[in-house]
Amino acid sequence: MFELSAKPIGLDLAQTAKIVRRALDDAMIASGGSLPVWSVLISVKSRQFGHQRQLAESVGVQGATLTHHLNAMEADGLLTRRRDPANRRKHLVELTPSGEALFLRLRETAIAFDRQLRAGIGQDELELVRAVFTRLRANVAGENAEAREDAEARL
Repeated sequence: MFELSAKPIGLDLAQTAKIVRRALDDAMIASGGSLPVWSVLISVKSRQFGHQRQLAESVGVQGATLTHHLNAMEADGLLTRRRDPANRRKHLVELTPSGEALFLRLRETAIAFDRQLRAGIGQDELELVRAVFTRLRANVAGENAEAREDAEARL
């Protein structure tokens, strides 16, 4: 039940996410990258996309924003883009040796940051946190709308 004196969970989550995101970005910057660069590098490295539109979705940005990041990363020698021979409308994105090296450096930073975040949190607690995150995402997506309407009616 929601109490008016209680801090709304959405606000608490948003503030926590902002603090964690800023700290992760700072750690990535200290290692020679940034959170957007890391997001692109890990997505390219995982090869979970077939073209730039899918890469943008994987990174969580709009196509124009991704293009800006890719242009900068290409200018910095971190990746190359070339037309897909099977479909000339699509670009294939690949890491250069410099991009590979930065990926490895930022991966170590991400691992260390994750270790810092997990400090003092047991496996059972971590699984509960993940389950709560899953439920929050589902609630935002409109799943279980009936339960949400019932909760709102009790307010």
